[in-house]
Amino acid sequence: MAQSSRFTEADYYQEHFDSRAYVNSFYGRPEGHDDEKNYLTCILGCLSKTFLSGRYRGRRLIEVGSGPTLHTVISACEYFEEIVLSDYTDRNREEVEKWLRNEDGCFDWKPIFEYFCAKDGSSSSDLEVKLRQRVKQVLKCNVLAENPFHPECVEPADCVITSLCLEAACKDHQSYRDAVGRVANLLRPGGALVMIGVLGETFYSVNKTRFSCLSLSKANIEDVLRNLDVTVQEFNIFPAEDRENNKVSDFEAFFFLVALKSTKAI
Repeated sequence: MAQSSRFTEADYYQEHFDSRAYVNSFYGRPEGHDDEKNYLTCILGCLSKTFLSGRYRGRRLIEVGSGPTLHTVISACEYFEEIVLSDYTDRNREEVEKWLRNEDGCFDWKPIFEYFCAKDGSSSSDLEVKLRQRVKQVLKCNVLAENPFHPECVEPADCVITSLCLEAACKDHQSYRDAVGRVANLLRPGGALVMIGVLGETFYSVNKTRFSCLSLSKANIEDVLRNLDVTVQEFNIFPAEDRENNKVSDFEAFFFLVALKSTKAI
């Protein structure tokens, strides 16, 4: 298995990350990758429950570190007029843009759309059209930079989502703390932060190439959030199943949290 002897930082992703292999392996069906058992189904369920509640809505939603994926914004697109996706790696953004243009050979997200539509009886094809209409930008993003979208300046959002990005981009706890702060700063007062991530993970692999991950605990994340101007609404932890047979990652648990930014002036 190919791997870097050091933490796999942004340039390593740019050179080695296989976007199509990643979505094929982990997002080809709602059940996700066989080795990761209930991870994807559980996350899809959390996203569906969160956005179908109608509590979180507004004009603009930003996803920080979308990778080559769409699953985190499918159920949200009914509730936000404008969606901004972003990633550091060129091939990841290209993979998303191919789907947005409905090009021949783009990745088939229909099974994931159908999963969400089964929850409320809506049409998956209508939802695909709506998401294509509502994604307004796919931006270059570096969560380690003071302005992650430099040279773009993005207006504050009503909701910001980040999923499996920060622990893969940050090699130590201080850089993670700083990155979470930058993500929270993208929110308008009263906006919702949705974070999805893994606990205790040190690596994951795509097409036999290994990528590093910063090992986090629930206490690490709670400490970071405690020092931000947010109030946690829910913080759910889901232990990994059958860890000894998981060859593609070593996460101990995954988490789904929602926090609201204060409406008070600082």
